[in-house]
Amino acid sequence: MIKTLYKFEIKRIEILKENGSADNKLAPKFSKKQIHELYYYMTLSRAFDNKALNLQRTGRLGTYASLLGQEATNVGSAYALREQDWLFPSFRMHGGMITKGVPIRNQYMFWGGDERGMQYDKKIRVFPVCITVAEQALHAAGYAWGLKLQGKKEVTLTDFGDGATSEGDFHEALNFAGTLKLPVIFLCQNNQYAISTPRKSQTASETIAQKAISYGIKGIQVDGNDVFAVYKATTDAIKDALKGIPTLIEAETYRLSDHTTSDDSKKYRPKKELNIWIKKDPITRLRKYMEKKKIWNKKQEEELQKKVAAEIEKAVKEYESIPKADEGDIFKYLFAEAE
Repeated sequence: MIKTLYKFEIKRIEILKENGSADNKLAPKFSKKQIHELYYYMTLSRAFDNKALNLQRTGRLGTYASLLGQEATNVGSAYALREQDWLFPSFRMHGGMITKGVPIRNQYMFWGGDERGMQYDKKIRVFPVCITVAEQALHAAGYAWGLKLQGKKEVTLTDFGDGATSEGDFHEALNFAGTLKLPVIFLCQNNQYAISTPRKSQTASETIAQKAISYGIKGIQVDGNDVFAVYKATTDAIKDALKGIPTLIEAETYRLSDHTTSDDSKKYRPKKELNIWIKKDPITRLRKYMEKKKIWNKKQEEELQKKVAAEIEKAVKEYESIPKADEGDIFKYLFAEAE
């Protein structure tokens, strides 16, 4: 006898369309102020990113990983987190870190090779950037276990790229979270490429979200260029996490820039594909929505761009005015005792 034991399905959330229209039944109940804040953080994130690229090209930053095109996934998820929740960021979560309060100056310090950039006010619940692919998933799961043992109503969220889902750390973290029913959210920023390896060559799964099924946790896919959908998926996941139900969110987005400043995506990525995704730009999409709602105009846009530019320049000046670290710190923080 052969019988079907279980059937599974993966749902996808789409709210904000490319033309700026939205599914009002699913759209979060945002105030005008909140929508403006989302747009501000996304715009600031892009300005941060553009400046970082320019600083790297002039030798004022080290190798840098751009977030261009992924602002909705970055900001939408971080904006949904409550003040008491924790973010365990990857190397492409600058916008989420800004949204959670990490000073821009500190992020430039980090990418400039100064680890002191990851030292900021402890009230900011953001762990240091994790460069190692997928390792932060274990950190987030482990910390979530600690929160559960202490009875705290707090949640951890960690992000990673689609390539990270081929790493053992990813699978171990999801298994750990599922068996212990941890208050953790796994956010996959599926930007279609694991460096130069396209999504279709990286896994045979039809979705990344379905990988959650194997570990007994919730899996959902969202339009990662739709800040409303990302926000909704994250807020839903927070509610579930507090009940002991972890979630894997797959945010389908696209890396419009190179993998890092040491990469050349033109060698492996067709221009036609890039142009298709440019039309799906998350910032343009939100601006069109606000214009349709008559809560945004040209003057407001000009004022915002000036404000953001001033913030970025101020942060750069602060970063470049900080005295260089003592070379002895390499040994000070490496060994428990100096001989």
